[in-house]
Amino acid sequence: VFAVNQPWVTPASAGQSTEAYMNLSSSETAVVLRVQSDVAGDASLRGPTAAENPLAALPLAARAPRLLAPGGYRIVLHKLARSLALGDRVALVLTVRIGKGALQEIAVNAEVRLRSPYDDEVGEHHHAH
Repeated sequence: VFAVNQPWVTPASAGQSTEAYMNLSSSETAVVLRVQSDVAGDASLRGPTAAENPLAALPLAARAPRLLAPGGYRIVLHKLARSLALGDRVALVLTVRIGKGALQEIAVNAEVRLRSPYDDEVGEHHHAH
């Protein structure tokens, strides 16, 4: 089972680049080979360092979640076809090989936001003591 949780994309103007983040997990070893989006001219997998060239693939160990997050592994969407405003939805397609199986395309519907859904949820639940 390959799962994508809490996908989100940062706001950006048309023609610019932006980044997409999410939590990936798989019940068996898996490799993300490609990312596509109808809003981007191109999309690439990137590692934690800015100078790094795009990754050819992003491996996932079995039952070891891979967090795509600001400052870490992430997806960069280049040459945006339209501006992405808060609350917009961005369709992404991850091409994944799970175990030794065939390639699968995983559709992801990400929300444009300033912080991860988890950070927003944690931030909204402050209680006075």
